Amino acid sequence: MAGYEFPEPADRRRVVDPSDIPEPVDDAGATHDPAFQHGVVVGFDGSMSSERALAYAVGMARRSGSGLIIVHVANRLPTTVWAGCEPPALVDVPDHRTEVLGLELACAEHLSDVPWVLLERGGDICHELEEVGREYEADAIVVGTTHGFLSRVFGSVSGRLARRARRPVVVIP
Repeated sequence: MAGYEFPEPADRRRVVDPSDIPEPVDDAGATHDPAFQHGVVVGFDGSMSSERALAYAVGMARRSGSGLIIVHVANRLPTTVWAGCEPPALVDVPDHRTEVLGLELACAEHLSDVPWVLLERGGDICHELEEVGREYEADAIVVGTTHGFLSRVFGSVSGRLARRARRPVVVIP
């Protein structure tokens, strides 16, 4: 009969080839160097407060025997699309500051004692630092404080990060 299928008996077992079963993929750090697993994440933009945060994070990584993950969050500028009154969109703007920071860090003597890596991310600073912390299963995130009008109006990065992070946040004044 067309369109009718015979059900398989309940006692018939299907033999499955083990090569057909996909291997479980652990993407949380599978591509990362083991020296950076459970390391210290530090937000760095070259400011004085981020310099102090970096110095503290270096000592923290040295004492714990782990690596240092330095994160620079590149600028993303909001632009408004005028045609059709669409909501604002974020546009990536090339940020050559990361290259300059990388060269400065490569010449820094205080980083010679610990393994470190510089990552560039784009987007919300709090989200990106927490995301890097999750990817590397970091033991802590270290940030510097910001003092200024905008941080008083919109809230500081360190305050927002301390409220929403899933790992310890160390705020360096």
